[in-house]
Amino acid sequence: MYENDNFSGYETGDKNTTGTFSGVSAAESANGYTTYQMGGSTGSNTEPKNPKKHGGYFRKAMVSVSLGLFFGLFAGIGFYAVQQGTGMLKTGTDTAVVDEVTSEAATESSQSTPQLATNVTYVESDVSDVVEKVMPAMVSIVNNFTETANIFGQQYTQEEAASGSGIIVGKTDDELLIVSNNHVVESADTLNVTFIDGSEAQAQVKGLDSDMDLAVIAVSLNDLSDDTKNAITVATLGSSDDLKLGEPVIAIGNALGYGQSVTNGIVSALNREITLENGATGTFIQTNAAINPGNSGGALLNMNGEVIGINSNKIGGTTVEGMGYAIPITSASPIIADLMERQTRTKVAEDEVGYIGISLQEVTSQISQMYNMPEGIYVVSVEEGSAAANAGIMKGDIITKFDGSSISSYSDLQKMLQYYAAGDSATITVQRPQNGEYVSIELNLTLGSRPADKK
Repeated sequence: MYENDNFSGYETGDKNTTGTFSGVSAAESANGYTTYQMGGSTGSNTEPKNPKKHGGYFRKAMVSVSLGLFFGLFAGIGFYAVQQGTGMLKTGTDTAVVDEVTSEAATESSQSTPQLATNVTYVESDVSDVVEKVMPAMVSIVNNFTETANIFGQQYTQEEAASGSGIIVGKTDDELLIVSNNHVVESADTLNVTFIDGSEAQAQVKGLDSDMDLAVIAVSLNDLSDDTKNAITVATLGSSDDLKLGEPVIAIGNALGYGQSVTNGIVSALNREITLENGATGTFIQTNAAINPGNSGGALLNMNGEVIGINSNKIGGTTVEGMGYAIPITSASPIIADLMERQTRTKVAEDEVGYIGISLQEVTSQISQMYNMPEGIYVVSVEEGSAAANAGIMKGDIITKFDGSSISSYSDLQKMLQYYAAGDSATITVQRPQNGEYVSIELNLTLGSRPADKK
């Protein structure tokens, strides 16, 4: 049907036609045998054409129609496959492709044709660049503390250690400033900080806020080598006000004390109201990114590598899986700024520790439940002319905080006083009974010297 064409050299109804097919020349002789000649020559007819049989043009027409139908069918299948392939092919190993398909159905006429609009959204699944940028600002914290227990009237002590995380948020001429959770660093005998290069240094408490579960600790720059100073960075604080549900986030922290680890997820809820163990209530970011013990004090990041939350494993408990919480950075920033301005305190000599001038009784959780009293230190009496009397502390008050740190036992108060010498000032929070209920009052206390008969 296509004479002298390399696609087909055979014409329907004409046995003596010669042509080329893939470089092979074919000729059919009068005796009915066909001969082939290599090399692609076209050949020529040697005998007159036989009369064409009746119906040849009909067969040609049918073949043409059939080929046209097949061509249309395969072209349609190919076009459909190309269209469908747009939403199925992956663009690379570092990118996940999500098809968002919206259909607009006919609403006024059953004969209307549905319209299909396809929008392709690319979601970055490789967060290694963000992590690499932020990791130098992350630290691991080990809190070495003394556990005290009273068993059958006998007091026992034991040295313990707990792990947590921190974020480098500032640097002065003398100090490196690190934010963490209050529960990570409170009641510490010593705080050891590990940086990205593996080096370690001791940190001192700069400021605590138990209501928001925030703390700022400081490391002297003199304790860091030049290599460590060059390896670390200061984190960038972002905004948590612009977060949206479903927005991807990354959590970094010293999970289980094994060292820095990375998890990711989305923003599951915003402004989630949670009541903390100390009775304080706040609103937090909820995420499904894994936040395990040791992650507390670590960073919750957006995809720009900005800190948008401070993780806390203590918030919400650990009984539910897939529900982690973080302190929104917009709420935390003013508190962090205030804590960074406070005086960094180191332990003072034992004979220089400040004196309050009260006799006290612990209000344990059991007593608190039995008598509906706040946990803390119950003031049994106040010495006349003492620092407590001058500050306005009264018999019946229950001390619950010392300079922002929660106080629930005598040992808590002792640990705090180790950093305060005679003449130092601190803010004391007491719960005072008034009209049948306890009211929170803040008092300014200037510590005195311990009397000779009390030493």
